[in-house]
Amino acid sequence: MCHHCDYSGLLETSGLGHTTNRHRVLEVIGNNSTPLSAQQIFDTLTRTDNINRVTVYRILDLLVEKGLVNRISGGGRSFVYGLAPNENHPAHPHFYCKACGNLECLNPQSLSVDLQSMQRTFAGVIENVEVRVDGVCKNCLKE
Repeated sequence: MCHHCDYSGLLETSGLGHTTNRHRVLEVIGNNSTPLSAQQIFDTLTRTDNINRVTVYRILDLLVEKGLVNRISGGGRSFVYGLAPNENHPAHPHFYCKACGNLECLNPQSLSVDLQSMQRTFAGVIENVEVRVDGVCKNCLKE
């Protein structure tokens, strides 16, 4: 759970108006230790609020467009959502378990990407880097 993020402030800074639904979607994403699917976000929200599934998808698209949330490849053709890097959430790699399908956040220092070196050899503009390590998690290894 993130006690450091000001979700209302993030919305305002991005140029989005504050709405209860946008705030709640950001809060659900930010308060989880792993990226969540749109279905998981919807299920969490509907436990306490009345919200339409299409509204959740539209909010997620808007939050991704404004750079507040990252859409991350979750394996196969699915996507999951996590907070975009900000002052309280540094960029970090993810670990995808090929056996159970879980996606975990890894420590930001566990793997580094030298963007300065990459920028010197790449003529374009790099806007986002997504690093995912695939393998089998410790729980699946036990089974």
